Amino acid sequence: MAFCSARTLASKIYLLRRKDMPDKEKIFNKNILIAVDESDNARRAVSYVGQFLGGLPGFKITILHVVPEPEADYFPTSSQKEEWLTQYILKMDALLEEYRRLLIKKGFDPKDVAARSTLRYCPSMAACILSEKDETECNTIVIGRQGLSRSEEFLFGSVSSKVVNHARNCTVWVVE
Repeated sequence: MAFCSARTLASKIYLLRRKDMPDKEKIFNKNILIAVDESDNARRAVSYVGQFLGGLPGFKITILHVVPEPEADYFPTSSQKEEWLTQYILKMDALLEEYRRLLIKKGFDPKDVAARSTLRYCPSMAACILSEKDETECNTIVIGRQGLSRSEEFLFGSVSSKVVNHARNCTVWVVE
C-alpha cells in the first residue's frame, strides 16, 4: 500500500471527483470559510487548513470572526458600548491578521486569503456563520470544536454541532 501526503491525497480526490462527476451534479467551488474566535481550537483549525491545502492552486480562504452585537442593556452607556466594541474589534483584527499570515506562510497566495470580522446580532452564532457562508459563496466551512464536555454540549449545545446539523449545500470540517 502506497502512502501519500494529505496535500497529494486532497489533490487526487479533487481531480477524481471532477472527472467522474456527472454534469447534472453541482460542482463545488474551492472557497473555504474558516470561522474563528480566540480559542486554541480555532487556531488549530486555521493551522489544519494551512497544512492540508497550503500551496494547492485555486483555493480561496475567508477567515471570519463574528462579533456578537451586545444586548442594549449590557452596557450602562452607549459610549461604553462603543469603546468596548472598538477595543474588541481591534483585538480581533490583529488576531485575524495573524491567522492570515499563518496561512500565507503555509503556502497560500496572499491574494487568496481574506480576513474579516462582522458585527451582527446573533441569537445563534451557528446561524450567523451559515449566513456568512451564503454571503461569501463558500462551499466548505472549517470550524474548531468547542472544548465542551458531553454534558455541557448536551445542555448548552455547541456552535460546531449546530453548524454541522444545520449546514446545507456545503461541507463542514470540524477540527479538534
